[in-house]
Amino acid sequence: MQTEEAAVGVDDEREQGDEPRAERGAPWFEALVRDHATPVHRYLARRVAADDVEDLTADVLTIAWRRREEVPSGAELPWLYRTAGFVVANHRRKSRPVLMADVPEDADDDDPALLAVRDDQARRALAALSPRDRQIVLLHAWEGLTGDGLAEVLGIGRGGADAALSRARSRLAAAWAAQG
Repeated sequence: MQTEEAAVGVDDEREQGDEPRAERGAPWFEALVRDHATPVHRYLARRVAADDVEDLTADVLTIAWRRREEVPSGAELPWLYRTAGFVVANHRRKSRPVLMADVPEDADDDDPALLAVRDDQARRALAALSPRDRQIVLLHAWEGLTGDGLAEVLGIGRGGADAALSRARSRLAAAWAAQG
């Protein structure tokens, strides 16, 4: 027989608004995929080679299923974006065998996110930013994240995210103005 204190402790362990694990079954996951697979796919398409997007999208969704009790209710998409960022970083660290004849003489330092930008002036302004500022600007502009969502992806508090976005916007404006 469970005591009242033990029952309260179980409820206290769960964050307010989160569903109990039992409710995070197949219907929850199907809704997550239906609502968020396309934005995650687009996020990845702007950051990795086209032939890797499908596999990495599946990896992100697989992680969401395995760690479903950690996905915050109401902030699923920011959590998925943050996870996708880690998946992209791990993907880039993997070494793939390349024939010596196929290795270019000069390193290609282009950020895949920059390659998606067609306007040369915008590309140069974004390239002038630090990788962190560029990430913040693109999460805001392309993924539509602000406030709590941006904070969740960056792994910082709301105030820090608001300040980081403000600084990144200022630096982008300065980089834009320096071109003209």
